[in-house]
Amino acid sequence: MLDRLSPQAPDALLALIRLHAADPREDKIDLGVGVYRTEDGATPVFAAIKAAEQVLLDTQESKSYLGPEGDMGFVAALMPYIFGAGDPTMGGRIQGMQTPGGTGAVRLALALAQKAGITRVCMGVPSWPNHAQILADLGLELVTFPHARHDGTADLDAVLDAIEQNGPDTAVLIHGCCHNPTGIDYTPDDWDMIADGFASSSTFPIIDTAYQGLGHGMEEDAAGMRKVLAKVPEAFIAYSCDKNFGQYRDRVGAFYVLAKDAGALDTAFSNANALARAAWSMPPDHGGAAVRIILRDATMTAQWLAELDTMRARMRQVRDALAKAGSAGRVDLTPLGHQNGLFSMLPITKEEVATLREQHGIYMAASGRINIAGLTPSNLPKFIAALAAVAV
Repeated sequence: MLDRLSPQAPDALLALIRLHAADPREDKIDLGVGVYRTEDGATPVFAAIKAAEQVLLDTQESKSYLGPEGDMGFVAALMPYIFGAGDPTMGGRIQGMQTPGGTGAVRLALALAQKAGITRVCMGVPSWPNHAQILADLGLELVTFPHARHDGTADLDAVLDAIEQNGPDTAVLIHGCCHNPTGIDYTPDDWDMIADGFASSSTFPIIDTAYQGLGHGMEEDAAGMRKVLAKVPEAFIAYSCDKNFGQYRDRVGAFYVLAKDAGALDTAFSNANALARAAWSMPPDHGGAAVRIILRDATMTAQWLAELDTMRARMRQVRDALAKAGSAGRVDLTPLGHQNGLFSMLPITKEEVATLREQHGIYMAASGRINIAGLTPSNLPKFIAALAAVAV
């Protein structure tokens, strides 16, 4: 039977990780792996998470099953940060469930949309590679539009066309903040127009929010999404705690539904629970439980937000330094200064990416995507000099 299978191409990022690990050069630079790094190159466990895990160690009395919806205390504790503290349920119109990471949330959002009659999804490109893989695995049609213009701003006209020219069998998948891989976000004015576009169209919004707090702040990074939710009858939101709580390997995510009224949520989640049960049965509990403990304790919450502020400030400092450098060879670095989050894309060829790796020990995705957090005050001069030497 196994002879019927065709070999699949290995994951390019995993291959890059292996190449970097095998490189003996002491001054090598890893800009490929999508995790936050300190100036020392570490990806530490948040102190707030460690404190919450100690509480779990001391007080957790069972590891019995929770069910496909996971830890609903975790789901509820996140909601004021995502949807606003005033009325995070929007009059009982929003409910959620826990998922295995943001990937699980995206998968569940798309599977439930498909079950509700969505047959195709419009998505700005480039996008997170797993978006397209999930769509293909589900058998949903993917229609792409350009996310960014050549001047480093978001292509508002393209997303508005996708929203306004489609109907109830189509969803538009957009990033809530800190766009992966470009770092190019919609402006507040853009979000106003996007919200109006969805309000006047029957096209369904799916918002992937994987980096809240890493752009300008928890409130600022949620503002655009909230504008959309305030104007539409229905929407799906996929959420990840992997980045803003440093919970990468613990797979901590949530899926939320905005319904036209509270009564529609029961039916929606009876279907979502059935899909989750068939896919992963129930999500891992540990990471979500730690987040719940943090968000229910004022001291731990303040500690977590302070750690998030430190991460965001470090990435902003790197972006400011790149923008101040002006250019490296033919690459204009100034747009990176007003982009957000972990990632940006350099307009260089695959051949130039390979040369940076082979001749200078600088590792990045073949697309030119770089992880801003891989740059530090000590390696930034080398990176800019190497880029200038290669991108001539």
